[in-house]
Amino acid sequence: MDTQVFVGIDVGKDVLFVAIRPFGDNLEIANREDGIVDLVKRLRFLRPTLVVMEATAGYETPVAVAIYRAGIPVVISNPRLVRSFARATGHLAKTDKIDAGVIAHFAELIRPEPRRLEDPDEERLGRLVKRRKQLLRMIVMEKNRVAKGVPEMRKEIQKHLDWLAKDLERIDQALNDFIQSSPIWSAKNDLLQSVPGIGKVGAQAIISDLPELGTLNRKQIASLVGVAPLNRDSGNFKGRRSIWGGRAHIRTVLYMVAVVASRCNPVIKEFYERLCKAGKPKKVALTACIRRLLAILNAMMRNGTRWGEFKPAIT
Repeated sequence: MDTQVFVGIDVGKDVLFVAIRPFGDNLEIANREDGIVDLVKRLRFLRPTLVVMEATAGYETPVAVAIYRAGIPVVISNPRLVRSFARATGHLAKTDKIDAGVIAHFAELIRPEPRRLEDPDEERLGRLVKRRKQLLRMIVMEKNRVAKGVPEMRKEIQKHLDWLAKDLERIDQALNDFIQSSPIWSAKNDLLQSVPGIGKVGAQAIISDLPELGTLNRKQIASLVGVAPLNRDSGNFKGRRSIWGGRAHIRTVLYMVAVVASRCNPVIKEFYERLCKAGKPKKVALTACIRRLLAILNAMMRNGTRWGEFKPAIT
């Protein structure tokens, strides 16, 4: 029986620290194109069961994509999960070399499920959506400053606000053109915007940040977003179930969508009002609305059905 190999990679801006179990080997490889090519060659030779790395401000993306394209199972894990695993296994010290070993051990024992990574077009769309969020945050901050700033600074701040507004228009147009250039994304955008409560910005964020929509079952998609309730029971203690983990960025978007849908979407509105009448707190009811909306969107995307065509099946 062949030995199963597990690889952990601690990603730095300039260096990739690689740990290989069960052999105990450690490598330091430059985090640049030639170094990544060399790493992929080594991994092809090793034929690992799983490669795991943490999400690290985007520095992990090029190496993860290269490994994925080589046909090697790879997972980008939530750093909080790996850190909790490190504490649970007694690894309290923290260096790049130790972290790589912990990640490899995490890969061997936990074996997180590999998922499809973004292709270059999906990555570009994600960057455009992210840039739009950054511009909106800067606009809010500058508006706060112009309201409180001294008179001689207000003109300068206003100039910056005008520039940010123009750049936001440019990003919005680029996003629209990019989505319309793809028949698949254009169709997804059309389906999503057919749902009362989802507008252009919400549809763009869902297409970018939740590409798995329509490929998983409703429990899996809820868990991926982080709106699946988790039990907190122990012995005779019965705790309140709560949500944890998942993709916070898309969950925030879906929360705002649920707020709007609870007012204008007849299906979600009826569901929300029924939960509130049953005594559920409003935030709990809105979280349940996100799960209901996700289940609907997942089925719509899987079947290629618009809201008007799908509505009779969900009322």
